[in-house]
Amino acid sequence: MLRRLAQAFVEFVEREDGPTAVEYAVMLTFIILVCFAAVQSLGKQVRSTFQNSTLTDSLKSEE
Repeated sequence: MLRRLAQAFVEFVEREDGPTAVEYAVMLTFIILVCFAAVQSLGKQVRSTFQNSTLTDSLKSEE
């Protein structure tokens, strides 16, 4: 059983499917990091917009 698993692993690495999968995983990781950074940056901007006292006061005066 262990020998078949080791043989399957060796064949997987030799077929170059392994490095391709690793490359896709690295690209996906970078894409996710960029998305997190964008969401965090936008979140800070939105929070500062809604915490702006002038905006809050103008919304209260409309009620």
